[in-house]
Amino acid sequence: MANFYQANKKKQIVGQTFDVKVERLDLNGNGVARLNNKPVFIEQALPQENVKVKITEQKSKYLRGKIIEIAAVSEDRVSPVCKHYRLCGGCDLQHLSFFEHMDFKQKKVADLFQRNQINQSLPWQESIVSTPWHYRRKARLGVQYDKQGHVTLGFRQKGTNQLTAIKQCHVLVDNISSIFIPLKKVLDQLVSRSIGHIEVIDTDIITLVIRQLKKLNDSDKALWRSAEITHQWQVLIDDGEQVTALTEEKPLKYKLLNDLELTFNSQDFIQINHQVNQQMVKQAMDWLSLATTDVVLDLFCGLGNFSLSLAQRVKQVIGIEGVQTMVDRASKNASNNKLDNCQFHQADLNADWLSQAWASTPFNKVLLDPARAGALEALEQLARFEIPCLLYVSCEPSTLSRDAKYLIDKGYKIEKIALIEMFSQTKHVETMVLFSR
Repeated sequence: MANFYQANKKKQIVGQTFDVKVERLDLNGNGVARLNNKPVFIEQALPQENVKVKITEQKSKYLRGKIIEIAAVSEDRVSPVCKHYRLCGGCDLQHLSFFEHMDFKQKKVADLFQRNQINQSLPWQESIVSTPWHYRRKARLGVQYDKQGHVTLGFRQKGTNQLTAIKQCHVLVDNISSIFIPLKKVLDQLVSRSIGHIEVIDTDIITLVIRQLKKLNDSDKALWRSAEITHQWQVLIDDGEQVTALTEEKPLKYKLLNDLELTFNSQDFIQINHQVNQQMVKQAMDWLSLATTDVVLDLFCGLGNFSLSLAQRVKQVIGIEGVQTMVDRASKNASNNKLDNCQFHQADLNADWLSQAWASTPFNKVLLDPARAGALEALEQLARFEIPCLLYVSCEPSTLSRDAKYLIDKGYKIEKIALIEMFSQTKHVETMVLFSR
């Protein structure tokens, strides 16, 4: 009989428990220990803790585990405020003291800069912070119905598409942190169980945007109208093609600095932390050392969140945004605030824009606030202008570090850098960096 060679299978340890010591946090805020010469990533574990961990995933280069017991507890560990924290995927760091949040995030940025071979000592400035709770004014609430028609309203569980039923969220602003219970009562009474999600926005009025998967019937429409009156909500229906109000639609708006007011659409991107946003805009203007002779280019300008405040201090602001509807609203916001030294244009900043007429404007300062993908393509074109002063606001430190390396190679240096705690209790990091040639 022929004998066929079979490679020895590596011993499977998934499901087994081990005692390990946590050495550090990774970039996602997970504790990192070592077992069998492999890193073990352990959710909600902290450095210097001795933990009993159950292995949940085994790969060739790493393991993942779940805490079963903490034998030695870190002095930086705190009790989570939210009772949903163990399941809900909305927050990452409620078990870590707030002071250590900022230390973790600063180390995360510094580590990514070092990985991109940025060896300059980073000139850290004081972080922008606000209250660690009740800061978020906009959120998407998941809605799921089971086969019996029972509804779950909440946020996705960690690592799954299943929802955690939420009764209160401590990161939402006070006006909407307890909206789950009255909103679920409405959902329980609906005849048609065909809602994908609900956007909730708190400005001058609480606005709900209902993602309706099927046409809204008269009975459910009447129910939503009754809820509007009872709770003083504004209910908008999103059918996938357009968003319409059940009654007369009230404009959405928020305050910037110096009584400026920004109007937006329910589908528009806005900065979700009002207090931090105001501090961020003020710091941007201070760091740019604005003068009345300055001409500022504001790339990825959105609705004019930075542009309007800049325009009050300088000769001219040129705002560029990729989405035409956002450009139109930014122009309207400038007009509504009686600012006649702003121009807004649509352009794909990831494509060649040097031939655009606005690119010939003699701007001497630049502000960028790109999406998570960063701004490398825009910087590659911008570098030709040799602008002396450039301010970069980032919501993703990995692309920021990549882009910072590009600017440094082009002759810039980092003058200032600071964290912006836009997303407290989470691993997400916002950063502001001032570059000069």
